[in-house]
Amino acid sequence: MARNVALAVDLGASGGRVVAGSFDGRRLELEEIHRFENGPVSLAGQLVWDLPRLWQEVVAGLRAAAERHGPAVTSVGVDTWGVDFAFLGTDGALLGNPVCYRDARTRGMLAAAERTVPRPEIFAATGLQFMELNSLYQLLAMHEARSSILAAADRLLMIPDVFHWLLCGKPTNERTNASTTQCYDPRRHDWAFGMLDRFGLPRRIFGPLTDPGTDLGGLRPEVAAETGLQHAHVVVPGTHDTASAVAAVPADEPPSSRPDWCYVSLGTWALVGAELDRPLVTAECLARNFTNEGGVGGTTRLLKNVCGLWLVQQCRAAWQRSGQGWSWDQLTALAAEAPPLVTLVDPNDPSLVAPADMPEAIRALAKRAGEPVPDSTGAIVRTALESIAAAIRRTLGELDDLLGRRVSRVHVVGGGVQNRLLCQMIADATDRPVVAGPVEATAVGNLLVQLAGRDGPLDLRAIRRIVRDSFEPRRYEPRDAARWNDRLA
Repeated sequence: MARNVALAVDLGASGGRVVAGSFDGRRLELEEIHRFENGPVSLAGQLVWDLPRLWQEVVAGLRAAAERHGPAVTSVGVDTWGVDFAFLGTDGALLGNPVCYRDARTRGMLAAAERTVPRPEIFAATGLQFMELNSLYQLLAMHEARSSILAAADRLLMIPDVFHWLLCGKPTNERTNASTTQCYDPRRHDWAFGMLDRFGLPRRIFGPLTDPGTDLGGLRPEVAAETGLQHAHVVVPGTHDTASAVAAVPADEPPSSRPDWCYVSLGTWALVGAELDRPLVTAECLARNFTNEGGVGGTTRLLKNVCGLWLVQQCRAAWQRSGQGWSWDQLTALAAEAPPLVTLVDPNDPSLVAPADMPEAIRALAKRAGEPVPDSTGAIVRTALESIAAAIRRTLGELDDLLGRRVSRVHVVGGGVQNRLLCQMIADATDRPVVAGPVEATAVGNLLVQLAGRDGPLDLRAIRRIVRDSFEPRRYEPRDAARWNDRLA
């Protein structure tokens, strides 16, 4: 059988890549075509994304894919992080580079918003967790500053929507990324216009919503000519990267209100949640600061953010600056040799968000918390990994309470799957089996939604059957749950 090839453009805050997925009707095979760096840049006092350079990198990746696979390439789709956006003017022109969520313009805006619309009412309208980086507070900062760009804006596009517009010329708002804005009502499946009106934000910028699997048509003629992809269509995936990653979880059960499994999308962040068939917008959900985000196939991702491997990434960067070039495998091996469960800290503590010296920040936090201060490289890394596992355990306990049941297994997907020590720690800490994989979950979910979307309504169970046929997960059984229970009692 001839293979169809789809291309996933997977953009993260620190890097991006173009991945080809080759499908023979049963199995998906991946090939990384092009990889490039990303990061915000300071421009005229604002932290922005370098959109022209990113577009050049995407085009280079698509051109390389055309050289390798030619007319077999049938589609391309883009996924990115959430919350950030750009605008089109009434003449269809892009109005400036998108501003990064780490820019200082949102400071104080969450509190200011609550003076206009109380927190419970914002949550009732959107079901989203409260973080000052959310699109709502970025828009309110522009509104308060009387931004000329907002005044001229005709249409808001989330970052993946921008790239789809650049590719094919059609402005769209894909639902899973729109659901990260805190401007979207997950129960009405539309923008939260009543709340947006109270904030004085213009309705005109919020366009019709598009579902994953939608075919937007062929590439712009100039893009087709530049890349060599003459026959490819733009097919919208779950454009929020976590939505694509969760679509690639190799579970078999259909979505429900009380699922028997949960997921941890593990990388820089650990997103701990469950896939539901409907939003859970309750007072208890608000109190625990869980979020309802859109998923592939009309599902809801009920989740909470836990700081993930950011801690180890930043430790390694600090050690590299001091001339200690530890590899990831070396750091994991040192952690495995360190005594277990000596020191635990809160990985979400504000002091660990962006410290100049992460190892020292971890030691200082341990001291403040009355925990033994780790005194070696291995002890510091073990503290970081076990603290992540402990936070996942706490969050999973909260999730159990929200669902009204104890989920029986944990699916871990994403790059963090490669850290086998941490996967075993999660199994031990939660006292539940961990099913780890696929590593490339975001690209897999993106690609399979494209490939499945061409054939009619999305069948999430069929997508996951392909995942199970294509990738062999690794299973971790709890081995040391009693020690974790004693330590965390």
